[in-house]
Amino acid sequence: MTDKPTEPSAEPGDTTPATLRPAGAPVRSPFDSPTEQFAAASSVQTTEKTPDQTTEKLPRTDEELGLDPEVPLYSQVKNAIPGVENSTTTEPSPTYSFASIPPAPAAPADGNGRPRRRDDRRGTLDLGLLLLRLVIGGTFVYHGLQKAAGWFHGPGLDGIKTAMENGGWKHVDLAAPMLIAGELGGGVLVALGLATPLASGALLAVILDAWMWKQGMVPGFQYSAKGNSVELESILAGLTLVLILTGPGRLSLDRNRGWATRPFLGSLAVIVAAVATAILVYAYLHGGNPLAEIGPFD
Repeated sequence: MTDKPTEPSAEPGDTTPATLRPAGAPVRSPFDSPTEQFAAASSVQTTEKTPDQTTEKLPRTDEELGLDPEVPLYSQVKNAIPGVENSTTTEPSPTYSFASIPPAPAAPADGNGRPRRRDDRRGTLDLGLLLLRLVIGGTFVYHGLQKAAGWFHGPGLDGIKTAMENGGWKHVDLAAPMLIAGELGGGVLVALGLATPLASGALLAVILDAWMWKQGMVPGFQYSAKGNSVELESILAGLTLVLILTGPGRLSLDRNRGWATRPFLGSLAVIVAAVATAILVYAYLHGGNPLAEIGPFD
């Protein structure tokens, strides 16, 4: 009962057909007896070799593989490839900022493109400049209408020509219209706050000519002289100078201009041009020294 039938077996790796084990032969298969062990690995014949048993070293680096590590990019050599057009452009490549912080808004700029700093702490300054412009502009418009149309008990055009001719003015046909245009045009523009530096410069030149004319009638300083005082002309000239230096303010048509709130070197240029114009016009159309017998100007 304990004997097992003879089973065919074959050596590992043997391709010949297995034969029947003769009686009394040793066990050749572990399945024939559970107590037997597998044959040792040294007895197994194999034809394959592990990587550690190979005699040749496997290539691992680019040099061992025979690769060129400095392969040029396609963008560098595409111009040298026949049939490939040069598509190089100077336009920047489009970028997409999905999580970038948007830039801060730019500061508002004035008419010259320079950043304009806003200062809201002006109080009643703009209101005061508005009243100053209305006083100056209204005064000149009043005198201009007196000379041009004879309103407000004025002499009219013919009367002002006669008065200027009697006062020593030359070319009254040219001098009278220039005087009326300066007073009316400059007064209206100053009251509106439009082109204020040019308008104020024109009024300053007009009032300086009037001051020199009245001052030159009688030798000596005529600031408070009776019947020939230059007090009004001096006050108007001073107010016009103040307006040129301060600007018309924000309550004007020039409110978006830099000179409206922060005049600088342009104001000095306007003053110099107005004084020079007044002197040249007085010298050509009247002549004489209006500062006779006044200290060092005599």
